[in-house]
Amino acid sequence: MIIESETRIVLVISFGFLLLFTAFGSLQSIQSSLNSDEGLGLASLSVIYAALIISSMFLPPIMIKYFGCKWTIVMSMCCYVTFSIGNFYPTWYTLIPTAVILGLGGAPLWSAKCTYLTICGNRYAAKFNKVAENVVNHYFGIFFLIFQSSAVWGNLMSSLIFQYTSSNVNIIEERLSYCGAANCPAHDSIINENVTQTSYEASTIYLLSGIYTGVGICGVVFVAIFMDQFDKQEVNEFKSQNINVCTHFVATFTHLKDKRQILLIVMTMYSGFEQGFLAGDYTKAYITCALGIQYVGYCMICFGASNSIFSLTFGKLAKYTGRIPLFFFATLVNLASIISMLLWKPHPDQLPVFFVFPMMWGMADAIWQTQTNALYGVLFLEHKEAAFANYRLWESVGFVIAFAYANFICIKIKLIILLIVLLTGMILYGVVEYLEYSKVRQEPASLENEEKKEPEIIDEKVHESGSETHAIISETKF
Repeated sequence: MIIESETRIVLVISFGFLLLFTAFGSLQSIQSSLNSDEGLGLASLSVIYAALIISSMFLPPIMIKYFGCKWTIVMSMCCYVTFSIGNFYPTWYTLIPTAVILGLGGAPLWSAKCTYLTICGNRYAAKFNKVAENVVNHYFGIFFLIFQSSAVWGNLMSSLIFQYTSSNVNIIEERLSYCGAANCPAHDSIINENVTQTSYEASTIYLLSGIYTGVGICGVVFVAIFMDQFDKQEVNEFKSQNINVCTHFVATFTHLKDKRQILLIVMTMYSGFEQGFLAGDYTKAYITCALGIQYVGYCMICFGASNSIFSLTFGKLAKYTGRIPLFFFATLVNLASIISMLLWKPHPDQLPVFFVFPMMWGMADAIWQTQTNALYGVLFLEHKEAAFANYRLWESVGFVIAFAYANFICIKIKLIILLIVLLTGMILYGVVEYLEYSKVRQEPASLENEEKKEPEIIDEKVHESGSETHAIISETKF
């Protein structure tokens, strides 16, 4: 079986990200529980996305133009590996600096990935006379199918390591009332006495960090060796030109002149809010509080598996349904999950329920990731780099806010905020779809007007040219 070069490159990028985020994704899931002293874990996550915001403003357009998508991805992946190294000895002096480095590499990484997948999709569509939007959707589906499975392998590693190296924890019944929606930062000291604080030996931390660092480095090497550089000619042409670098630094901001981008900001931020809540709040206030940290990985495996499977499913389904029904379905799933978590009181006897919520969350997140990425690629095709930089910028704003207030606000309030952001984002997204629909309707009308004008011009030529021109007119009308 011969795989087309574009499809092969999509697979290379996907497996490279799989290896990289097997490490980072799992570290992110356990940060709030593993490094809970003085809120170090959540603080490091907040710093990551704050740095990513700064990175989104300046770095992606210029890095992609000067280095091309391939080497931008390779250099950015190296930034992620530093955070795994910082976890060998987690303190404010190791995690925070490495979090900054990771954040600075985040925006170029994702912008280059999205740009490259869009280029591959358009090249394949042009080569085989396919609809570009459908091919791009399909490629994003393949990517997220493979990429999201990183949550399965990484969390499986962490759960097995904690299960066999940490001491068993005792569940104290009366303290379970502080778990779930009732959880507040003021209760952390009480909960720590219950199940969140077990003794982690240095060898356990070294083993975990060593495995994740090695896996991340393998991802970097894999992409560097096997990924082609389709945009090499464009990069060389750009380097030979005398171009004002500042114009590319501000490309992210100038893209905000497009009102469609403005309207998509809240929905894009919601992507950060919902992922931040699951990684920082659900894992700590629900899973670790009621079951113990060794269950975090197993529950997040459900999220990763669900996300991976449905990413491919919805990527293919979008060709038949369009993106609007899928966004509507994701909204309903998240609404049901949020309301249920507000009412649910977690208890160890309800073990299956702890896995249901990540599974539902993964199903909805599969739509937010695949369809929002594809939406940006379709709406802003001529300004891909700046558009995807904005995507990462506003998604990161959502992450920063979610992690920043995590140490100050109760879970119930966070769920209500999540609900408001979701509904607001979808209303504004609806406006974008209406604008696109109106634009499509206006185009045929303008074409009809042009066609009506043509006979008048032709009729004038008829009087000048006689019977020969009349024949041409008849042919033209036919």
